[in-house]
Amino acid sequence: MKHANKLALVEKGRRSGEFNLNPDLLFDVQVKRIHEYKRQLLNLLHVAALWNRLRDGEDIGVPRSIMLGGKAAPAYWVAKQIIRLTCSLAKAIQADPLAKGKLEVSFLPNYCVSLAERIFPASELSEQISTAGMEASGTGNMKAALNGALTIGTLDGANIEIMEEVGTENIFIFGHTAQGIVSLRDAGYHPRAWAEGNPTLWRAIETIRRLDGGTFAGLASILLDSDHYFHCADFGAYLDAQAKVSAVYADPAEWTRRSILNVAGMGKFSIDRTVEEYAREIWKVERVPVPLPL
Repeated sequence: MKHANKLALVEKGRRSGEFNLNPDLLFDVQVKRIHEYKRQLLNLLHVAALWNRLRDGEDIGVPRSIMLGGKAAPAYWVAKQIIRLTCSLAKAIQADPLAKGKLEVSFLPNYCVSLAERIFPASELSEQISTAGMEASGTGNMKAALNGALTIGTLDGANIEIMEEVGTENIFIFGHTAQGIVSLRDAGYHPRAWAEGNPTLWRAIETIRRLDGGTFAGLASILLDSDHYFHCADFGAYLDAQAKVSAVYADPAEWTRRSILNVAGMGKFSIDRTVEEYAREIWKVERVPVPLPL
């Protein structure tokens, strides 16, 4: 079923001419509003790191098709630069013969409900990598898990409840906790020091800085000089989690087992339970029995 859904998404892209996907690759998906705290930029740092490894002749684990989609607020310059960076990386990697069949990147244009109906059933890895303490809840993580995707994410928003329902062994959790982020900020966070201490991260940032003749130097400077959303602090743990993803995906039976357990664990995320909790804990109202018509 998952393969059929991947093929359906591929066919949709081919018919529309908007994107071209290889169904034989791991579908690694991040679709949501484009915002710095949701850390699409952390995802793109991982893309740059994988590309650098390929150019060095190294193995990157399982081949990946990394997809980002979403919309940015009209005046949000950084968010629009992140979209532009995604498209530039996609074009550069597509043109690199060393990446063929191993790594592809796509920006899914005009993300909407109709496209989501295709993306979520086709997703295999769900990127829920917001800075811990920033996400109120999230629903895309629930939709992806309900459709059998495994989650890679921080202890933030609904990821926490998903982990409780599916088990810590069936989700890829990484990074600083919300309290850890507060502690880093209170201690005086210096992202440049984190980058200088991690050669892979430093090179990924430099790859972004040099792309398209320096178009994205502003994004690189944000990462090194301010990094309000702690991309640099979580990068190493994110790469370690992604390595675990590759190891599990290389075992189809184990990945399928975990996927089934994710679907089975999604029963808690129902509208009935949500409304009942709101009524009891927020609205402070009692149930009103409604008899069935005779």
